[in-house]
Amino acid sequence: MITLEILCIHFAALTPDDLRRWIAEGYVRPEAAGDELHFREIDVERVRLILELRDELAVNEEALPLVLSLLDQVYALRRKLRRLGAAVDEEG
Repeated sequence: MITLEILCIHFAALTPDDLRRWIAEGYVRPEAAGDELHFREIDVERVRLILELRDELAVNEEALPLVLSLLDQVYALRRKLRRLGAAVDEEG
């Protein structure tokens, strides 16, 4: 796990204010340890995704919640399909 400061160093385009806003919006969910936030690998990848959407694909702040929600749904469906496929394989 890494801290907010290290995460901001890791991504040059990331500001602490951006990250705090994304945490407040629920886009990123770090673990709190006292006054410090700790980010897991999944949080780091989520930040990478948000930065890519914002900076490379020009998704604006208003559209970001919808795009993230749709991507989350796609990933959830993929997980369900994998489980279903594994269950079918076990039956066959």
